[in-house]
Amino acid sequence: QVQLVESGGGLVQAGGSLRLSCAASGRTASVNSMGWFRQAPGKEREFVSAIRRIAGETFYADSVKGRFTMSRDNTKNTVYLQMNSLKPEDTAVYYCAALNFYGPWPQTLRQGNFRYWGQGTQVTVSS
Repeated sequence: QVQLVESGGGLVQAGGSLRLSCAASGRTASVNSMGWFRQAPGKEREFVSAIRRIAGETFYADSVKGRFTMSRDNTKNTVYLQMNSLKPEDTAVYYCAALNFYGPWPQTLRQGNFRYWGQGTQVTVSS
């Protein structure tokens, strides 16, 4: 089992920045990739970004490309999501998730393939 705990959410004005963290514990060696997803009120949960745990390769949704940066610190078993130039439409609950097998991107980055999930952290961007 892998446990994931997100932190860093909050309220920020449009154009501002936030950094989310996701700390993993348990069988972290089994994790191939980590991802961030988000769910806005009344909408389905959507993919935001992913990073391969060893290689550090990243992939982003078009809606956040150039504004968000995902990184990892394997010594701390933690991944980060630096969010810059935030927009009101970025308002959502952000979830961290872990993928425990290797597969080609972006085909593998479907929610159903991520086995472990955090509890989510709220990000609110005011206009």
